[in-house]
Amino acid sequence: MHFSIPPVDFSLAQALQEKIDNKTKPVGSLGRLEEIAVRIGCIQHTLSPQLRDPHMLIFAGDHGAAHAGISAYPQDVSWQMLENYLKGGAAANVFSRLNGMTMLAIDAGVAHDFGPREGLIDAKIDPAGTRNYLEEPAMTRAQCLAAIAKGAEIARAVADRGCNIMGVGEKGIGNTGSASLITHLLTGASLDDCVGRGTGLDDTALAHKKALMKQAIQRAGLPADADVTEILSEFGGFEIAMMTGALLAGAERGMVLLADGFIATSALLAAHRIAPAIGDYCIFSHCSAEAGHRAQIRFLGGNPLLDIGMRLGEGTGAMVAFPIVRAAVAFLNEMASFASAGVSKHIR
Repeated sequence: MHFSIPPVDFSLAQALQEKIDNKTKPVGSLGRLEEIAVRIGCIQHTLSPQLRDPHMLIFAGDHGAAHAGISAYPQDVSWQMLENYLKGGAAANVFSRLNGMTMLAIDAGVAHDFGPREGLIDAKIDPAGTRNYLEEPAMTRAQCLAAIAKGAEIARAVADRGCNIMGVGEKGIGNTGSASLITHLLTGASLDDCVGRGTGLDDTALAHKKALMKQAIQRAGLPADADVTEILSEFGGFEIAMMTGALLAGAERGMVLLADGFIATSALLAAHRIAPAIGDYCIFSHCSAEAGHRAQIRFLGGNPLLDIGMRLGEGTGAMVAFPIVRAAVAFLNEMASFASAGVSKHIR
């Protein structure tokens, strides 16, 4: 597994800022839009960046540990929600339509036979989903590597069609448990700080979930310096491993990456462990209300655009933030300069 992801060359940052400062506005008055414009210009290495064919890739997978009571919803919701995506009725569908993003639904390992379906990418690694990580590793190393490779393949195909800005999202009952374990191991944050209510657990169920997460850590007995593929193999979901590969391939192709919520950011943590330069390509869309997301963001040095209490997943936070990103590129390219508009500049 090898991805060639160079750090972003920020040598154009000063020229981009000068272009921004010569727009018909007070210096700094567009706030973080200016920061976003500079980052995207540097990623694309141009003073006139463009956002082409934005995509949201939503990977779905089932988790064997879901049967142990770590979620408020039954596992069948995974395949039922995938059907909802195909019918266009989920929040992700609404926001993707609203904001002109192409949304792809990908079966990474849902325990359901969909058969050939229009609009569904069949990338199943195992038709039963992952195994129960409370008792054994969730997947084999070979399955983990296959999932990473498949996610990368899908992202590269999207890039080949002209997309240069992409986000990843997920669906999988029980996957907040996997994300909590991955976050704990990759950031060093306490397990208690990484385990949240997920799909809406009450206090009793949350305490039970935390106890199960500690049981999983004890069962695996991973060393402090465990390889990221070991961590994903022990506790990951096929959808998380595929998101990891998709993010790595997206950065390798020079895409702008829209980081979403807790589970998607657990995949970003894994990608960051493999290729730390991936952080240069990321715009953090929002801060999830799910426990553990703030620890992820702190570790990655992110600065989310929004903090509005969202915790749905499915790439929805990135979709809601996308118009802000689009506005940043639009003002950089379309707003008049003082010279072109014949407007007097500030005196000092």
